[in-house]
Amino acid sequence: MAKKNRKAVEEPLEKQLWKTADKLRKNIDAAEYKHIALGLIFLKYISDAFEELYEKLKAEEASGADPEDIDEYKAENVFFVPKEARWEYLKSQAKQPTIGKTVDAAMDAIEKENSSLKGVLPKVFARQNLDPTSLGELIDLIGNIALGDAKARSADVLGHVFEYFLGEFALAEGKKGGQFYTPRSVVELLVEMLEPYEGRVFDPCCGSGGMFVHSEKFVKEHQGRVDDISIYGQESNQTTWRLCKMNLAIRGIDSSQVKWNNEGSFLNDAHKDLKADYIIANPPFNISDWGGDLLRKDGRWQYGVPPVGNANFAWLQHFIYHLAPNGQAGVVLAKGALTSKTSGEGEIRKALIEAGLIDCIVNLPAKLFLNTQIPAALWFLSRNRTNGKFRNRSGEILFIDARNLGHLINRRTRELSNGSENPEDNDIEKIAGTYHNWRNSDGQYEDIAGFCASVPVARVKELDYVLTPGRYVGLPDEEDDFNFAERFTALKAEFEAQLEEESLLNERIRENLAKIKLNGE
Repeated sequence: MAKKNRKAVEEPLEKQLWKTADKLRKNIDAAEYKHIALGLIFLKYISDAFEELYEKLKAEEASGADPEDIDEYKAENVFFVPKEARWEYLKSQAKQPTIGKTVDAAMDAIEKENSSLKGVLPKVFARQNLDPTSLGELIDLIGNIALGDAKARSADVLGHVFEYFLGEFALAEGKKGGQFYTPRSVVELLVEMLEPYEGRVFDPCCGSGGMFVHSEKFVKEHQGRVDDISIYGQESNQTTWRLCKMNLAIRGIDSSQVKWNNEGSFLNDAHKDLKADYIIANPPFNISDWGGDLLRKDGRWQYGVPPVGNANFAWLQHFIYHLAPNGQAGVVLAKGALTSKTSGEGEIRKALIEAGLIDCIVNLPAKLFLNTQIPAALWFLSRNRTNGKFRNRSGEILFIDARNLGHLINRRTRELSNGSENPEDNDIEKIAGTYHNWRNSDGQYEDIAGFCASVPVARVKELDYVLTPGRYVGLPDEEDDFNFAERFTALKAEFEAQLEEESLLNERIRENLAKIKLNGE
């Protein structure tokens, strides 16, 4: 019996926190509550980092160190936290009915002392619909995050919790959640395929910063130096931009080049002169109000003027414009962009293919995205496919059809597995590994019927420059000997058996109704 009890594994910390915090939500919807929970997690993070350095400086006071000197913290890239904003002080006030005003004042005080956080932190804690008792309980709850962990590790824990909460809020908000959050498995796949070890990483529609966070994780996991990458971003939604700035600050990632303006990347390009080594992005699909009517003669449209009613090919050319001579891009687009010929889109796609910019196309499974049911695909672009870093792929394109991969995490949402639960079940490695084997000079690549095919551009031209992977990869081998007559007979038998079952069920219902009628009389 004792062995059975040991099987009851305690839930991970982030799940415990989410369940408890969600119960405290009461009459606040997810879109509003998101800023309360994530704001407190951020506050806890900067307070922990401050306290750690504060204790160190206090121990060195005899040598001239001053634990209340803001310059001491700037020198170590640590946010200075005034006394009225430190976590211990907030915790001491958690049971007071004025705790909401106290937290808002703390956010204000931190912004005043740290210019990079100006206009970033939420001041939403004194709202009437937020119960002060619940807020105090949430402060106590988040105060326990680093229990059992050294303070030096608490940033990793808090960063993980912040990321987990972003995902849960995105699920809770559904379509609206997709505006600030790209599903983790899609981000992981993009980053694993591109392998951004060093250089400038750019996302001109960066949401809450997931592409940057996973790029940093990738570098760390491969024993690289995080200082070897620098990030550049732009976001038109100010609320989302604030989440991004907090998400990056909680990991110590420099976000000084992540810009906000409400006009967006097309009308007000915040990084006009940037030439990036990597672009990783998930722009909104098929948007019509992108300002195209004002940009008919824009210098970015080197491969054709994109239609006013759809920004898909405007995004592609915006990315290409910002790529360095050896730069690479991995982006998500609506699947329709692979075949569309309306308003000159077919001609732009043809020009991109003939210019040798398309490296790989991946057809994604349905239901991966929270904000849309529109089928999607990944486009991998490369400015120079003969640069010697990889093998010469000019004259060919890799097509991967991954529609059958992934698993449902609920009725509406699917995700790609990363092997964390079962190393043999790793959709991300299967797709990324196929691309690397095809791209790398020492790779062991071969076509797999129904999954991947390396196709000459001449063949793509024959099919009128359509880029749908299914056109090229064919059917899986096991389906080549498909016996239609045999399958039809089996389906017919199944249908007849179902009809018979329904007939018996209807007969029983009639019998029971007759009995009820007799008993009633």
